[in-house]
Amino acid sequence: MTARERIAEYATLKTLGFDARHIACTVFGESLLIALSGGVLGLLLTYPAAAEIGRRLSQFIPIFRVPPETVWLDLGAAAAVGLVAGIFPTWRGATINIAEGLRRIG
Repeated sequence: MTARERIAEYATLKTLGFDARHIACTVFGESLLIALSGGVLGLLLTYPAAAEIGRRLSQFIPIFRVPPETVWLDLGAAAAVGLVAGIFPTWRGATINIAEGLRRIG
């Protein structure tokens, strides 16, 4: 959604001389950064939440732990979400026509 709102900004960057590769790297990098930041934040909250769940359910589940594979799978899933979510906005930002993009201002 933010990429759709930023069409005029991408056109302005092209007007200033940025080529499609620079715009694509910026948009794709932002997508990956947001997704990986969410994944890392989720990981930071996983261990305190798992400890609390383990404490409260110790009567029913005597061993409750988060294996290291879960951490790697979480980071991989966050990266995959960032990659997939960034494909269309990256393509759109890199291929926007300057006149068409500036027409959307306002």
